[in-house]
Amino acid sequence: MSDLHIRAGGPADLDAVLAFWKLAAEGTSISDDRAGVARLVARNPEALLLAERDGELVGTVIAGFDGWRCHLYRLAVRPDQRRRGIGGALLAAAEERFVKLGGRRADAMVLDRNETAHHAWRAAGYAPEPQWSRWVRPLEV
Repeated sequence: MSDLHIRAGGPADLDAVLAFWKLAAEGTSISDDRAGVARLVARNPEALLLAERDGELVGTVIAGFDGWRCHLYRLAVRPDQRRRGIGGALLAAAEERFVKLGGRRADAMVLDRNETAHHAWRAAGYAPEPQWSRWVRPLEV
C-alpha cells in the first residue's frame, strides 16, 4: 500500500477523528468526545494512529500502552476502503509501537455483536479470551 500513510494524530486532528468514528466505528464510549480524545493525545501523543490516503482519513487505531499492557481501541476503516489492507497496516504500526516500548502482548476491545470486526481481528492473528469479561463503571467528573 504505497499510497497509504500512517502517522500519529494530534490536537489538530480531533474533530476529523470524531466525525470519522461516527462514519466508520461501531458504537461509542463515554470518552469518545473532544475532551476525552484531547486528553489521550496530550498524555500519550503517539497512541492515536491515523491512516491517510491522498490526504483523506481512511482508518484509525488507538495503540495505548500504560507501561504494563498494550491495549488497542477504535480500529476503524472507512467503509468504502475496507478489505484493502488498511486495518492490517494500522495494526502492524500499533504492534511495532508496542514492541519498541517493551510491550509483550496486545489486547483489543471488540464488540461482541460486531461480526465484521471479529473476522478482521482473527485474520490479524487475534483471538477472544472467553474467560474474561469487561467490567465498567462510569466515573463522575
